[in-house]
Parts: sequence; structure tokens; C-alpha cells
Amino acid sequence: MDPRANAPSSIVEWTEAEKYQNSFLIHEQDDTLEFILQNSINHGLPSHMPVSAGEGKFLNLLIKCLGVKRVLEVGTLGGYSAIWMARAIPEDGKLVTLELSETYAQVAKENITQAGFGDKCQIIVGPADETMTNLHPDIPFDMVFIDADKKSYPKYFREAKRLVKKGGVIIVDNVIRYGNVHDKSVNDENTVGIRKLLADLKEDSRKGEIEATTIPTVGEKGFDGFLYAIKK
Repeated sequence: MDPRANAPSSIVEWTEAEKYQNSFLIHEQDDTLEFILQNSINHGLPSHMPVSAGEGKFLNLLIKCLGVKRVLEVGTLGGYSAIWMARAIPEDGKLVTLELSETYAQVAKENITQAGFGDKCQIIVGPADETMTNLHPDIPFDMVFIDADKKSYPKYFREAKRLVKKGGVIIVDNVIRYGNVHDKSVNDENTVGIRKLLADLKEDSRKGEIEATTIPTVGEKGFDGFLYAIKK
């Protein structure tokens, strides 16, 4: 039988399907992460914005399998994704995470310290595009994870290319947005930002600077996906 015949068709069903899978595979959804999510909500941070547990685990596994030591994150929020990544970074590694909101950064600092990674993670507060422009690390980052305002994705990606090492990975979250990116009748600034990013990537690919693909996902975040790119 074609499995598409009984395919889930709503976010409720997708969420339940994802939870079922993760109930066998993700064991790090522990008291620490539960505290962080609840503490963020208690401080007024939006509950729908952190990455899913499945994507957090994916970032964690990716860091482990690639031997990543230095990570740049654009968009800290409450520090949930930062903690997933910090758990995989070796003791001599470092995670730098950028956050616009001073309030969010304070909550993230509390959460990251509670998780035991205060010494491994540095939070920089301010507009991410300005912060990235002013970053000139002696050692380039092994990986960049971008999950912030979508309208600025082209700027963030352009700087990420400069800041990541040759062969390094750039992951950009939320690039499919319920499949609306291809629909030219949808013209909000976030969708337009992603279209501009894709157009820039086409040129980067032609120049031989970047090799990339998008990975569609469904689950508690609905129908979305992320971009996976390698700097050549």
C-alpha cells in the first residue's frame, strides 16, 4: 500500500508523529531542558520560537560527527538551541551566540548557566548584522546556525560565509515556511528575505563558493525546513 494514502495532513497529526518518533530516539529532553523552556515562558519569551527537540538533537549530532569546536549562532532567544549545541562541543570548544533583545539575552544567560555551560557560551547583545560585521576571529568558526529575523537572512548569510572556515557548515532555519516561499502572492518581509537568500545562493553556487540544499520538515513546527550549506 502506498504510505501516502494514510499520510497525516494536519499540524496536530504531524506533532503526534514527531513525538512518537522522538520518544524512542531523544533521551536528552531532561529536567534541564524542561526547566529552560518553562523559565523562558515564565519570563515572557515566545514559546513557539525555539527549535524543536528533534532539530536540537540534529544540531547536537552534527557537531559530534563533524568534530565541530567553534559555533556561531545568530538568534539566541532563551538559549535552548545553544544548550543542545553546547552539549556536543568539546571542552576546548566555544559557542558565540548573538541576540538583539537585552531581555532575551538575560534569560538565555540564566538558562545557559543553569545548564552548566556558562563558561563555554558567549552571548553578544545587539543587532546581529552589525555584530557579525565587527567579528574578525583569529580562528574561523566551524559552523554557523542562523535562526533569527528572516528579512535579514541575506545579510546574515553573507557574513556567515566570511566567518566560517573552508569546508565549514552554515545552517539556516525556517526557510520553507509552510511552502509559502514559492507563492509570489505572499510578500511579507520575512518571506521576501528568504527568496532573496535563495537568489543569492544561486549566484554563490554558480561562483563555486557554496554548495547547499534545503531539507523540508514536518512536525510540531508545521511544514517548514532548513538550509544546509557548505563553504567551498
